[in-house]
Amino acid sequence: MSENATNKKSRSPLGVAVITAALTLLLAGGGAYYLGYLGPRETRETMEEVSTAEHPLAKHEDHESVSGKERKILYWRAPMNPTEIYDKPGKSAMGMDLVPVYEEDIVDEAAIKIDPVTQQNMGIRTAEVKKGPLVRIIRAYGHIIPDETLTAQVSSKTNGWIEKLYVDFAGKYVKRGQPLYDIYSPELVAAQEEYLVAYRNLSGRLGKSGRDLLHSSRRRLEYFDVSASEIKAMEKSGRTNKTVMIRSPLSGYVIQKKAEEGAFVRAGSMVFRIADLSRIWVETHIYEYELSWVTQGQEAEMTLSYLPGEVFSGRVSYVYPYLQPKTRDLIIRIEFENPDMKLKPDMYADVRIKAKIEGEGLIIPSEAVIRSGERNLVFVTRGEGKFSPRDVTLGLSLDDGRVQILTGLTQGESVVTSGQFLLDSESKLKEAVQKMLEARRAKAVEEEKDFFEDLEEQ
Repeated sequence: MSENATNKKSRSPLGVAVITAALTLLLAGGGAYYLGYLGPRETRETMEEVSTAEHPLAKHEDHESVSGKERKILYWRAPMNPTEIYDKPGKSAMGMDLVPVYEEDIVDEAAIKIDPVTQQNMGIRTAEVKKGPLVRIIRAYGHIIPDETLTAQVSSKTNGWIEKLYVDFAGKYVKRGQPLYDIYSPELVAAQEEYLVAYRNLSGRLGKSGRDLLHSSRRRLEYFDVSASEIKAMEKSGRTNKTVMIRSPLSGYVIQKKAEEGAFVRAGSMVFRIADLSRIWVETHIYEYELSWVTQGQEAEMTLSYLPGEVFSGRVSYVYPYLQPKTRDLIIRIEFENPDMKLKPDMYADVRIKAKIEGEGLIIPSEAVIRSGERNLVFVTRGEGKFSPRDVTLGLSLDDGRVQILTGLTQGESVVTSGQFLLDSESKLKEAVQKMLEARRAKAVEEEKDFFEDLEEQ
């Protein structure tokens, strides 16, 4: 056997041992490096759990003792993004330490708890739910019109020509029985002649038929608005008059004039319109939802822009039973006495109606209600900085910015009147987080159920 063969045989066991040891060390070191940094996902998560278990905030995961009271952590959230939540402590997406959220900070899914300093910064103010009378001042506008019951229209009852006008302009005041105009009408002249003939021939007879004919002729003249004094003068003179004088049927102001001297007028056409303005009406426009507040006989006040500081008192005399089709408002009629003629037709006025409904009700400031269109929400204080949202049913809108509450609150409770929109945002966020956590728990339970079912099948 050669020397080379002898040496090879003698070194073979030692070389094998050295090579084996070197390979073992390399594999061990590489495996450790791989398992520590590039190992499977399960291994990394296991290591992260071990590392986070030593996190300084991990001591609060189960409970924290404050003043001898245990506080349970529900979840962890990012300090800069409340919607970024985690099941265990750690770092946020921005690299900041997560903040624990305790169970006592969330009373229910929507209620929240805020410390006093934050409440002061948010400007939160509250008001008590009170019970009191339901009173409201209805403010509306109106315009003045003549009292229709004190208005008269003078119309011609026969065709004719106006020979003379005694009232030659609109706005003039006339008294009852005062002459307005003289009219010439062939029909009126014929009626006068017929009466005179009957008067001359039948006035001395005592027969019933004679008296009836005379009375019939006289009534015809009266129907043409010929006054009794003119008939008596005609009887004395025995002559007919060419014209007949038409007199005013009431005292008042001429508010319309449609006649001139020498003009021809037809039967039925209006010549004058006269109104007694010692009492006027104010047609006041109110909204549809205010109808329940207004009843006949209520007291009302009115002010005019040209008489600052002067207040006129009146009463609601009528509520119209229909709405205006174009403006969709309701007209109510208010009567005012006008002895000094300060109130003139077609003036605009500011009207205030003090309305009161019998009985009492729960009242809160209107600003406390958050109206979303589908629901009406208020925040109720529950003590120790806790606030809870509650749906309410609104009643009547009251005076001084208050509103009636039908359901949802009780007397003596406190509601938030300022800062409630911030509370609403926080409440909705808490509710969303709770739903998110519930979804996660449900998903975890479902995955665990599926895992055990797979094991059973295997």
